[in-house]
Formats: sequence, C-alpha cells, structure tokens
Amino acid sequence: MEQDDPAEALTELRERRLGALELLQAAAGSGLAAYAVWALLLQPGFRRVPLRLQVRGGTRSGAGPGRGARLPLRVSRSGRGRGELRPTSSGSGRERPVDSRRLPVQVPYVGASARQVEHVLSLLRGRPGKTVDLGSGDGRIVLAAHRCGLRPAVGYELNPWLVALARLHAWRAGCAGSVCYRRKDLWKVSLRDCRNVSVFLAPSVLPLLEDKLRAELPAGARVVSGRFPLPTWQPVAVAGEGLDRVWAYDVPGGGQAGEAVSSRIPIQAAP
Repeated sequence: MEQDDPAEALTELRERRLGALELLQAAAGSGLAAYAVWALLLQPGFRRVPLRLQVRGGTRSGAGPGRGARLPLRVSRSGRGRGELRPTSSGSGRERPVDSRRLPVQVPYVGASARQVEHVLSLLRGRPGKTVDLGSGDGRIVLAAHRCGLRPAVGYELNPWLVALARLHAWRAGCAGSVCYRRKDLWKVSLRDCRNVSVFLAPSVLPLLEDKLRAELPAGARVVSGRFPLPTWQPVAVAGEGLDRVWAYDVPGGGQAGEAVSSRIPIQAAP
C-alpha cells in the first residue's frame, strides 16, 4: 500500500473547506484548550485567609449581635465541593463550631471590568498618598490609578502568573518603572502607610477584611470596595449600578488611626 505524499496531503487540507460541524468541533477544541490554560495558570490565584483572621477563640470582634459575641460555625459545601465556614443560628444546639484550621477560606480571581475601574477611580481621584489594590490580579486598577495621578500605586497579588501578566501590561503601557506589583499575600500586607485602598473580594472574606482595615488603616484613609459592600461599615459615596457598583468608606479624620467607620460611628457626607 502506497503512502500519501505529505506535500499533497497538506495542499489538499489547505484547499478543503470546513463544514459547519467541523467548524463547531474546532471551536469547541479551542475553548477547551483555553479553559485548560486558565485552570492551570490562573486558578492557583486563590487567596487563603490566615487562621488568626478566621476565628479568634470562637469570637469575632466588631460585628454581629454584639462586640465579642460568639458566632458558631458550620460547614457548607459548594457545587465544587469546597468547604466554607458559615455562622449558624444561636441557641439551636444542633450545630457545633468546627476547626477552621482544616477549612481555609479561598478567594478566586475575577478581573474588574472597565466600568468598575472607572467607578473606583471616580471615588479616589485627587486624593493624595499611597494607593494599593489588594488582590490586584492582572494589575488593571493599579495601572489606571497611576495614569490618573494616584501615586505611588502598588498592587499585591499572590498568584505569580497574574503578577507577571500585570508587569507585562505595565511594560506595554510604558509604565514599567512607575507602578509596582508585588507577589505577596494580601493578609500579610501592612496598610499603616496607605491612604487609598481598593478591594474586589468575595463576600465570604469581607468581614475578615474589615478587621484588618480597622486595625491598620490610618485616620483619613479611604477604602473602595467593588461588587460587594463591606458588611458593617457605612459608605460615604456610591458609584455605578448592579455588578458595576462600588462603595467608598472613610476612616474618621478626627479619630484614632485604625478606628474604622462602622454602623455605630457617625459619618460625614463625601465632598
């Protein structure tokens, strides 16, 4: 049996027109390949919440029924099988607090849209001091903040692939030496010298983030939260609608550093 000439086979393949089914198969194969690349490169960007921020002796300060009130936790399983800590109703006696050391809270990466970035900048534009993006992903908010005059602008991201992508975007924009992207766990970043903070995190970790912001931010700092509001703080300004909505929160200028705006602290209207 004679073998086909490779050159003739290649010529026939080039001249051949793909049918609808073949085009659909090619598109499906490309989509699966793209998903595989995303799963391998970007999914490692889940950010773990340290134990000391998850449960402090079975209590959490600054929120809930009362300061220092006990919040029993139960385990719920999402569709992907990941354990998640959720408070249970008090007094039921059916749920027992679980050992959070076996249940790390994780936050997936979802990039901010152009409209969300625009709304964040509208609430931070013109403010002096250091600007940081916690969980900066591909760096789009940090780069946009630098371009609108918010300097220095720093992004903290745990996923090394996203940090590399952010630096590539900065290099292509001609800002490689002007913006800073650091591979660091956002829960280990000190915020004591930060005046502007942007966050796009899942609601499951926002109560824990409140504790960190309350403890570290200086007076006069502003926090902008995208997609989901901080649970117990009162916003001074809101921009956007739906999923593009962002909320701004100010640390009282007359209070002590780290005394955050909560539902029990009066706030002033945004200028």
